[in-house]
Amino acid sequence: MRHGHSQANQQGLIISHPDNGLDAFGLSTLGQAQLDEVIAEWPWPAPTHILHSDFLRTTETAERVARHFGLAMAPELRLRERGFGSLERQADSHYPRVWALDAEDPQHGEYGVESVASVAARLQAVIDELEEAHRDATILLVSHGDPLQILLTALGGRALSQHRQQTPLMPASVTQVGR
Repeated sequence: MRHGHSQANQQGLIISHPDNGLDAFGLSTLGQAQLDEVIAEWPWPAPTHILHSDFLRTTETAERVARHFGLAMAPELRLRERGFGSLERQADSHYPRVWALDAEDPQHGEYGVESVASVAARLQAVIDELEEAHRDATILLVSHGDPLQILLTALGGRALSQHRQQTPLMPASVTQVGR
């Protein structure tokens, strides 16, 4: 699940560093409304576990889902936002420039950006560990747009350089993986 619309989305800012995202830039009013709607109309299997990035926007998203289903939730640091280096707190209009570089080389680290390959490895490790530890569980992972698109690209067996060809994940959207 991608977090609901956030204050960073509302302000058009890149907020990818824990110093900025752990205690600020939570859900916007729109994001809260999106989650209310998604939760009320939940068509997916009910989760048995909820893991989330520890950023405020993902924590608030996970809290709303956990409360609805009466579940505990647990932070998972590997579900954090992709690091955008020197573009931190800059306009989100810089994203396409990074994504163009990603398409050329999923290992690039221009601007101090975390490489697509690194993001894929850390999220795939979460999936691998969960698959090993849990059988017949429905686990909801609450993360961020770029990491989730990268993960879905990797899980689909496509080249990581194609992660932006993955259908963009809308705020508060859920993508079912597996059965």
